Formats: sequence, C-alpha cells, structure tokens
Amino acid sequence: MLLDLPSAREEGWRWSNLSALPEIAARAPVGTVPGELPWLDGYGDGPRLLFVDGMLVAEQSNPGAIDIGPVEVEPRDHALARLVGSEGWRLRMGRDHAPQGLVQIIHVSTGAADHLPAEIVLDVDAQASVVETFIGSGWINRLSHFRLYKGARLMLSRRLLGDSGFVSLTDRAELGEGASFVSATLAAGGVDTRLDGDIRLVGEAAYAEAAGALLARGSQRHDANLAIRHEQPNGSSRQVWRSVADDLAVCSVAARVEVARHAQKTDGEQSLKGIMLSRTATINAKPELEIFADDVKCAHGATVGELDKAALFYLESRGVPPEEATALLTHAFVADALDRIGEETVRDAFYADVERWFEQAPLPAGEREGPARGASGRVRA
Repeated sequence: MLLDLPSAREEGWRWSNLSALPEIAARAPVGTVPGELPWLDGYGDGPRLLFVDGMLVAEQSNPGAIDIGPVEVEPRDHALARLVGSEGWRLRMGRDHAPQGLVQIIHVSTGAADHLPAEIVLDVDAQASVVETFIGSGWINRLSHFRLYKGARLMLSRRLLGDSGFVSLTDRAELGEGASFVSATLAAGGVDTRLDGDIRLVGEAAYAEAAGALLARGSQRHDANLAIRHEQPNGSSRQVWRSVADDLAVCSVAARVEVARHAQKTDGEQSLKGIMLSRTATINAKPELEIFADDVKCAHGATVGELDKAALFYLESRGVPPEEATALLTHAFVADALDRIGEETVRDAFYADVERWFEQAPLPAGEREGPARGASGRVRA
C-alpha cells in the first residue's frame, strides 16, 4: 500500500518520526492471539472487546451494548486518519443509561499495520467509563469520535504498552451543555506514538480534561498534539501532561486552547512538565492560548528539567538505592496526570504499568551514550 505521509518539514509533524511506517505497512500479520491478555478483573460482565490486527476475536469478546459494523467518522484532512476504513465499533447509550460495568477494549498488533474507527455517543445524562489497552509489535492506527449530549459523562483511559512499532490515535470530541469528557493516557511501552486530539465544547458549561504521562527511553519518540476549543460560555478545561525521557528519547507535547469571542466566563488551564533522566534526552513543550473573549480565566505553564538532586540525595542518604530513588520521584511526578482516572482499580493498573517501566533493565552503557549532544529541553509559548 502506497502511504502518503506528511513530512517532518510540516509544522504540525516536525516532532514525529513516521519513517518506519511504510515498512511496517508492507508486512504480513502473524495473527496469533497472546496467551495472557491485560484484562482488568473485578468488573463483572462489563463489555469486553478483543481486536487482533484490527479484527474482532468474537470468542474472546463480550460486546454487550457495543455494536460492531459501519462507523461514520470523518477523517477530515488528517494524514493518518484517512487510512481508517468504515468498519469498526460503536457504543451508543440512551438517555440516563450506562453500560453494565467498565468497558474494556484490547488492541493487539502482531507485526503489521491495522486501522480501525470507533464512535461513542452518549445521550442526555448518559455515562460510560472506557479503558483501551494497546499491545503488540506493529502499527495500530485508530480514529475515534465522541459525541456527548447534555449532562453526559465519559471517562476514557488508555494504556499504550506495545513492545515495539507505532501507535497513532486521532480523537474528535463534541461536548454538549454541561457534558464532561475526561481522558487519561499512559505511554509506557516500547512503541513510538502520535496522539492527536480535537475537543470542541459546543454546549454551555461543558467540561473537558485531557491528561497524559509519556515515558520514553532508548530512541523512542512520543508526540502529542491536542486542541481544546471553547465555543460557548462558562466552559472549563484542563490539560495536564507529564513527560519522562531517558537515553536518546524524545517526548513532545503541543497543547492548545482556543476561546471564541462569545465564550465568556471560560476557565482554561494547561500544565506541561518534563523530566530528562539523562542529558542526551529531549523534551519539547509547546503550550498555546488563543483567546478572543474578554472575560476569561486562562493560564498555561511549561517546565523542563532534571530530577531534584537534593531530593535524590535525601533518599539515597537514607538507604534508598539510586534507581529506586529515581523511580519514586518520577512516580510522584506522573501522578498529576494519572490521578485523573476515576476508578481506583484502573488507576492502580496504570501505576503498576509505570512501576514495570522502571523495572525494565536499562540499556548497556555504550548504547546509552549515543552521539555526542547536549541536554535539550525546549519550551515554546
């Protein structure tokens, strides 16, 4: 398949590395279902979907209220979203309804590329909590559309745990009056990522919150791009992103808030922070505010640095090994993003993923050194 991919010379793609995608797309999938899958226990008969290479594994799935079939999701002009077809999954909840428990979806890639659309529609005062987990070694490409009507509430949690390859997620959300959309993303595997989000607050007093923790080592690249657009008065939004980069890894976050002229009384906040565990790592942070209203409360902040040496010394002086001291401080650092997750069991699973990331053996010293270059922490406002 001939891929028409954007160039790194384009402003919106300059921090992404898509060079591996044509080779992955040319592979044939293995199609093997893993013996152990990261389901979260304790949620009864809640809906479960297992996709392997973009195809539903019916015998290991329990769709419940979820429909499998055509999904109407507009890719617009997004280069990766255009690759997604029309067959996917759809969750639609009626007025005052909710699924029977937590919705769990596992996406497995067996070495090739797969593309899948999704749609979640919540009617007035409906609610749902969804956890998506991405594992494997290929290219997983997803396009998702969320439509929340008056008073609807959605909690979306995502775990990116693949061993290698690439994960690209493109989200479109529309929030009605008083609706609440909260998303939390953890990238703690070996994959490179491209995360795009466009959240529109089209109803008055809507609330949107997007949080993420990006953990990268080796030569990994994480690239998150999110825009929240306030189109009606009294809306609120929060963006909280935490990046941790080691070795030659690169973490980049571009977060944007737009406030329309008549969207008075808007309350918007951005917090982008990054920690470099080695001076060969790179972290890019680009917060943006575009405000046309004159009665708003909006703020943004971005910092990039290293772990507090005084805090590390304090822990080590009391017998904590250096590696454990680093893990403890970094765990507290990413908590700002992961504490947004509503369900305690889900939140604990995310923290366990963070701990496993630190337990992984570091690269050999020769690989960690890489080409000579200075520390790079960039903040753009």
